Amino acid sequence: MRGREDMKERIGMVSLGCAKNRVDAEMMLYTLKEAGYQIVADPAFSDAVIVNTCGFIEDAKQESIDEILELAALKKEGKIKAIIVTGCLAERYQKEVMRELYEVDAVVGLGANAQIDKVVEEVLAGSRQEQFPDKSLLPLCGGRIRSTPFYYAYLKIAEGCDNHCTYCAIPMIRGRFRSRPMDSILSEAKELGRMGVKELILIAQDTSRYGEDLTGEPQLAKLLTALCRLDEVQHIRVLYCYPERMTDELIDVFAKEDKILKYIDIPMQHCNARVLKLMNRKGDRASLAALVRKLRERVRGIVLRTTMMTGFPSETKEEFEELADFVKEMQFERLGCFAYSAEENTPAAKMSGQLDEDTKKHRQELIMEQQQNVMAAYAARQVGKTLPVLCEGFDRYAECFFGRSYADAPEVDGKVFFVTEGEKPKIGDIVSVEITDTMDCDLMGYLR
Repeated sequence: MRGREDMKERIGMVSLGCAKNRVDAEMMLYTLKEAGYQIVADPAFSDAVIVNTCGFIEDAKQESIDEILELAALKKEGKIKAIIVTGCLAERYQKEVMRELYEVDAVVGLGANAQIDKVVEEVLAGSRQEQFPDKSLLPLCGGRIRSTPFYYAYLKIAEGCDNHCTYCAIPMIRGRFRSRPMDSILSEAKELGRMGVKELILIAQDTSRYGEDLTGEPQLAKLLTALCRLDEVQHIRVLYCYPERMTDELIDVFAKEDKILKYIDIPMQHCNARVLKLMNRKGDRASLAALVRKLRERVRGIVLRTTMMTGFPSETKEEFEELADFVKEMQFERLGCFAYSAEENTPAAKMSGQLDEDTKKHRQELIMEQQQNVMAAYAARQVGKTLPVLCEGFDRYAECFFGRSYADAPEVDGKVFFVTEGEKPKIGDIVSVEITDTMDCDLMGYLR
């Protein structure tokens, strides 16, 4: 490690896309800091900027490109010296990035993340870099400089994906599913708890598949049980469970363990059997409805988040209407809907019956308009209840505090706004809030 007197090069990081990508960025920042680089919050005040890109769907790719172009303007003005592109877009479009975005100084794949300090050193010395080691070299764990507030942290338990949904490029980008050893996860969870983390958020492309590659059987239930036994762990939130892997054993763990927040993210994508089969996904309307009923019967107060997709190739008007009816019937407390995006080299992009963009987006809008009513009704049912809320800050314009209940995952769900006439809470405190009103699906109340 360099001595402090040698610390001069400043590195900025812009990380886009999902929480899994964020964890990768945090690990790269740690590697850079250990190598003696200064980490700066504002890329405009850096010598080199790393853009950790997303390349999942068209909108995410465009966001990454727009960010690179904005930084290119700063480079042209002489404010920064170099632009380094990492992440999914770099892995997926290895040669195209530097060829089409000539302002970029380095493009490196996921397998090079652990060597990011050496990449930066070469680039700042004037060398243009293109490195694409085997993606399996992407570290599953390591030191991190967390970019989230101190009171919550993402905990990545696996990398890659073996599900091979026909619309998805993630297996091509991220490679085979690889689980972290359980001891490694438990060790990091303990350390995060000691650092003041109140909410651990478990993430992977498919958390419900955790451990299958290690033992031949999914081990998420066992992992959750072990995490709940740690004194340092307070609350656990679980994202991205596939419906066919929501076993009775796993549901029982959600039901009985008080440390597990009663919130599950289960991406379903559709309910029509034919469309799901074309997606290379399991299930149909009846099996998915049965799962929803089982979860609500066995896990008291459960909040279900799901994701749906409209306009998949050859989706008929009747199949879309079945999806809309299903969403209305199930009354998911939280739901996101995406218009299908044809991704290069995926099986779905080659299917016949591709729908036009207007139809796909119109169907998406119809689902989300309907869902707004569902979420508003759910919010209204919370009036009169007293909920534990993780305080996240003070809104000086609205002159009130705000935070999240167990029903709200960070960055994707809503907020709870509250006032107090007594002692003011601290950021990171878990407080009791009596809900008195709603505002655009958010909750409002008073500190009790």
